[in-house]
Amino acid sequence: MAFYIDAKKDSSSKEIAYLLKKCILHHPEKWSEIVFLCIGSDRMTGDCLGPYVGHLLSQYHLNGIFVYGTLSHPVHALNLEKMTSFIQANHPNALVIAIDASLGEKKHLGYVTIGNGALCPGAGVQKELPPVGDIYITGIVNISGILEQLTLQTTRLSTVISLADTITQGILDVLPEEKLIQTL
Repeated sequence: MAFYIDAKKDSSSKEIAYLLKKCILHHPEKWSEIVFLCIGSDRMTGDCLGPYVGHLLSQYHLNGIFVYGTLSHPVHALNLEKMTSFIQANHPNALVIAIDASLGEKKHLGYVTIGNGALCPGAGVQKELPPVGDIYITGIVNISGILEQLTLQTTRLSTVISLADTITQGILDVLPEEKLIQTL
């Protein structure tokens, strides 16, 4: 089941934190660490949500929490399978939370979705990539329809930044505050 959160509401980061915690607690398998797999390209405004969230999260350090996919080292269609193999080999007992931009209905523009299950990156632009993650978080950055690549290229940066800030704050609200250390 997917949960939709209006990121424009004042309480949206708290709602994200609550639903993310709920998804984590309902994940059936045992895990000993968390990996945030932030997917997207830094070369396309609408697709940089994941790498921007990764950039923001990478400014913090917490034992047992790992971030892959940042603005300077993005995880995208060309290296996703390699990164997935790397994560499986180096974090075999990890709970993987996949984060990506998505396209959706006009009424959901600016919403965040959270749910248990894998994320299918590239689906909005008709790319066939392997599903990734145990839990997914997406930010609906623009409206789906025709010419999805052009839609992602013309997405407002303010929408992406606003969604990324809200998602990041929601994630940080779930992590134990006493162990959260900002490194920058």
